Amino acid sequence: MKLKLSLLLLLAVTTSAFAQQKGKISGKVYDKDLREVIPYATIAVKNNEQVITGGMSDEKGNFEIPVTPNDYIVEVQFIGYQSTNQKVSLSNSQPSIDLGDIYLSPESTLLEGVNIIAEQSTIEQKIDRKVINVGRDLTTVGATASEIMNNVPSVNVDQDGKISLRGNENVRILVDGRPTNIAPDQLLKQIPSTSIKKIELITNPSAKYNPEGMSGIINIVLHKNSNNGFNGSFDTGFTFAKTVKNNNSLNLNYRTGKVNFFGSGSTSHGKYSNDGEIYRFDQDSEQLIDSYNKNNSFLYKVGMDYYINDKNTISFYTNQSRYDGKSNVITNNLYPSGTFDDIFQKSNYDSNNRNSTYNLAYKHMFNEDGHNLDVEVNVNDSKSDSEGYFDTKVENADNYFYKDYTDDKSTLTTVNVDYVNPLNENTKLELGGEARVNRSKNHADSGNPMTPAEQANMDYNYETDIYSLYATFGQKFNKFSYQLGTRLESYKVNSKINGETGFKDDYLTLYPSVYLGYNLSEKDMFQLSYSRRVDRPGIWQTRPIREFSTPTVTSIGNPKLKPQFTNSVELNYTRMLEKGSITAGVYYRRINDEINRVIYDDVENENPNAMIMTHDNFSSNNAYGFELSANLKLTSWWDVQPAIDFSSIQQKGLISVLNADKNELEFMSREITANAFNARLNSNFKATNSLRFNLFGFYRGAVDGITFNSKEMYKIDAGARYSLLDNKLSISLRFNDIFNTMKYSFDGQYPYPSRGEFRWESRSVYLGINYVFGGGKNRAMQRKNRDDNTKQNSGGGGLF
Repeated sequence: MKLKLSLLLLLAVTTSAFAQQKGKISGKVYDKDLREVIPYATIAVKNNEQVITGGMSDEKGNFEIPVTPNDYIVEVQFIGYQSTNQKVSLSNSQPSIDLGDIYLSPESTLLEGVNIIAEQSTIEQKIDRKVINVGRDLTTVGATASEIMNNVPSVNVDQDGKISLRGNENVRILVDGRPTNIAPDQLLKQIPSTSIKKIELITNPSAKYNPEGMSGIINIVLHKNSNNGFNGSFDTGFTFAKTVKNNNSLNLNYRTGKVNFFGSGSTSHGKYSNDGEIYRFDQDSEQLIDSYNKNNSFLYKVGMDYYINDKNTISFYTNQSRYDGKSNVITNNLYPSGTFDDIFQKSNYDSNNRNSTYNLAYKHMFNEDGHNLDVEVNVNDSKSDSEGYFDTKVENADNYFYKDYTDDKSTLTTVNVDYVNPLNENTKLELGGEARVNRSKNHADSGNPMTPAEQANMDYNYETDIYSLYATFGQKFNKFSYQLGTRLESYKVNSKINGETGFKDDYLTLYPSVYLGYNLSEKDMFQLSYSRRVDRPGIWQTRPIREFSTPTVTSIGNPKLKPQFTNSVELNYTRMLEKGSITAGVYYRRINDEINRVIYDDVENENPNAMIMTHDNFSSNNAYGFELSANLKLTSWWDVQPAIDFSSIQQKGLISVLNADKNELEFMSREITANAFNARLNSNFKATNSLRFNLFGFYRGAVDGITFNSKEMYKIDAGARYSLLDNKLSISLRFNDIFNTMKYSFDGQYPYPSRGEFRWESRSVYLGINYVFGGGKNRAMQRKNRDDNTKQNSGGGGLF
């Protein structure tokens, strides 16, 4: 009896395996309104409400799922769209079925043909990047890009507006895939959040990309569409804190025949307040800082596409931005009686910044799908001037007044040629080159304007010439795929201080990259990658011009700063679930000639407590970390996006230590391990088709540093959004940092034992209004990939 049962089971398993090889369910998923494919849609194959198997659509929207003959329900879903169900019956005589084109409708559809913005932000894990598609959910409500970046997994923005990725500030910021000459902290303040279409995190770029940025690339893609007819959207928002701040944006598009015109404009205005204190234990002294800033920014983008024919397209656009800021900083240094004289300083900063980008591109598509040639010229021109007035009062002495003036001009020109040839269905070759020429001129005047003889003038010119060639080759074999690449780059730098040669460097370097992909199943995908990268010191780190000054700290650049090189290895895993997905990743970096901060005594300053802050190169160190995030649709009315990340970085630096016997500062090398943990939880609730609620929680753990240790930070935000007029109009309300817990606190022993705390207008209420208008259907003509900086396909988790 047992033998018969075993034979029957063996026969059943063999028959089932044979049937499974023969049967399949296939199809293609589209957006119903845009008629564009939907990559990475989830397909669940059910039997009596029980999920039997499943998979997801590839980059082109196609899916193919092996099954055995039976009766099934095929459910297709994607976050932000209405799910669809279809019954199928398969038999041994008809084991396979092609469902053809499957169309999903957005959960809330706007006017037909208008550029549809997703109801909520979604995260896609592609082969070389994580893409955050910015929707209208309340995590993206804020005045500028700087204010919403802390809601993005693995990204942090500190109290000074400086951005870091995976705990490292060596990150490259691009706009529409192209570099600018604006400092990242200033750039993020100039881009209104309502102008952002999506944010791409490229943590381990291939050889096809410029190798700069140790922790990777953050690409901010601005809105633009190509619908027929005239259409657009308008956004306005008000932030209520100590003062009222306002931001506005307008997006327009007109498409007729072979020509598409597009444009967008945005403004942001506001006054901001910051305050803090630093207490020094060895002196029992206290430094109080109050800062008031008034910022005005303007940004617009206009351009056109001309579709010569189905194979050739010419595109042009320009980005123009202006940022004006005024700051008043009051600093009080208070000492115990009988030790040092108290110092009171009033500082006024007035800065004006202009930035212009001009982009011309040509795209030719050959007969084979994916076979194309891109040629692009991009010119970025920036001008800025800043005046700083410092009025210092030392107790029992006369006031001392001095002024800093800087005038900076910079031009960055890049020319790119990219050629992609899919040699066959499973093989792809990519070739290209880039020329990048940067010219920067900086002039500075410093001193007391009432006594010209005491003024110091400086001219600092910084020139770089970078020429590179790259090649990548990739293949796919069933579940396995790979891509090999290398980039050969010539780099020249030449700096001059007052006409005299300051620093020169000239070298030729290879930057290899390797990508391996393996699909364990339709639901489980692994990606392993390696790349070599470089962090070249920027103009702000090298120019020997005073960046800022207080009675005790002056920050300047180091013109002899050298590049740091990084070797990075990364492993990512994606798991597709019935109602969502989970992504996880681990990484390791080896950093050579690390660039880090250094603080030393200001021996030329009469103040015995004055210090200089700058940058320098140190020896090699290591960094590693992991990330875990998910998109989960728990019910039809509730979805969550949890995310955690951890980074551990070895840091080395020179610090100043007080020698009590000599009563003076001495240099000492110090090495620490900085462990950083971040957690975010975004939760969206759908009360009705028109009313939605949101809760967002953020936590940043304590982090040790070379000179001081920062304390933990956390907050909770809440909001609601109501749509009316057939979803043409929506009103958003958000309460940020409900319990007013966000503040930057620290303590340290170097160069002196101290503690401090800085606060800003974190607790605020934001009211936003969005209105969309226009009509016309989308022709969905293929545009040049470089507009979104998507140079690689990643269907099915592979490299193709």
